Formats: sequence, C-alpha cells, structure tokens
Amino acid sequence: MGLLSIFSVVWGILAIIGMAIAFIPCLGILNYLNIPFAVFGLLFSILAIILSSEKELAIVGCLLCTAAILFGIIRLVLGFGIF
Repeated sequence: MGLLSIFSVVWGILAIIGMAIAFIPCLGILNYLNIPFAVFGLLFSILAIILSSEKELAIVGCLLCTAAILFGIIRLVLGFGIF
C-alpha cells in the first residue's frame, strides 16, 4: 500500500473529527485551526493521487478533507465568523 495514501486518509479522518468537535457550541473557534489543517491534508491528498498507486485511498482522503473545509466554512459563516 502507498504510505502517502494512508497518510492522506488518516489526515482526512482527523480533519473530520476536528470539524465535528468544532460544531459543538462555543467551540466553533476551532475551525480557524481546523480549516488550514484540512487544507494541508487536501494538498497531501492531491499529491498522493498524483504519486501513489493506491488512488482510491487518496481520493477518500481528498473527499474527507474537502468536506471538513466546506462544513467548517459553513459553520463559521453561520456563526458570523467569516463575513
């Protein structure tokens, strides 16, 4: 298995966990840390898609990081954190 692909999936799972924690009331400020974390995970996932033989795992990591970014931005917009 491609180590970079596994790394991208683990990074995506951690980003989703961070996003879920940031949905708890009064913890939405964690999205300011989680969104850049998920962006770096997305970059690693794209790199894994290009370089790795295990493209399926890299695509899953890419989707998880993208979901964490989108839901984090939506959470910040609803909580008036990003205008």
